[in-house]
Amino acid sequence: MRRTTGRTVTVNGRSLYVEESGRGTQWVVFEAGQGLGRTCWDPVVPLLADRARLLAYDRAGFGRSDRATGQLGIDDMAADLVALVDALVPDSAPLVLVAHSMGGLVARRAAESLGPRLRGLLLLDPTPESAPVYDTFDQTARKVDRALGVTQALVRFRPLARMASGNIRRVFPADTYATMLAEDFVPAGIAQTRKEFKAVAAAIPQLRAAPPALPTCPTVLLSASRPGKGRQQQQAVIAEHQRRWVETLPDGRFGEVDSGHFLQAEQPGIVADEVGPLLDRVPDRPAR
Repeated sequence: MRRTTGRTVTVNGRSLYVEESGRGTQWVVFEAGQGLGRTCWDPVVPLLADRARLLAYDRAGFGRSDRATGQLGIDDMAADLVALVDALVPDSAPLVLVAHSMGGLVARRAAESLGPRLRGLLLLDPTPESAPVYDTFDQTARKVDRALGVTQALVRFRPLARMASGNIRRVFPADTYATMLAEDFVPAGIAQTRKEFKAVAAAIPQLRAAPPALPTCPTVLLSASRPGKGRQQQQAVIAEHQRRWVETLPDGRFGEVDSGHFLQAEQPGIVADEVGPLLDRVPDRPAR
């Protein structure tokens, strides 16, 4: 099992577990997708260690962070991300934010508060709120919640937990997966995943009515071009909405990657290579 050392930071009354690595005056902060935490960035972090200071963390309810006692919304998660940046990243330090999947919604909301501090944004296969998949997402979330309720009970039995997390096991390194299995694929972790599905379902009508302000920093969106079984048509529609969203940005770029949904695990080199130019566009100013 991985042995990376981290620490606990309290923000907004919640204790979040963070791991910091790398070196330099520039910072890269990672925001995980739904159901996972800091460990999902393990394949990418070593590739950037010589370029910047790196910060990966567990949202409330996941990994080693405190369990969330109530229902947190997307805005709550974004507020935690902003507070974490405020607490750990020097005000003068150039900052690049990298987010996966649902983390893209969190990052886009956080970008509104981070403002000029945010010098680059890299989004890995997010689903824009405009995508038709969200038209009936409240119904989807209820079905998923019922299925996850069963999973939450079953993962108490570790062989069944391994079966339930097979898609993760196949793409992440063995030591990373062992930590995920021990920390995230447990009843409390599945319970938090259920809460996050509900948070997305609640947020979509709000995001459609009043979308987050468009990021003004350089923004790259990488779309996974290898959809899951039976999802070819849905993925094509999502990719089109991803492309349309990027076209609305003042400084955006869309790219397709030969990968499944977990780009950071399947194509970590490509992800790291996209972070590099965002860092290069940042003036390398000394941090306070």
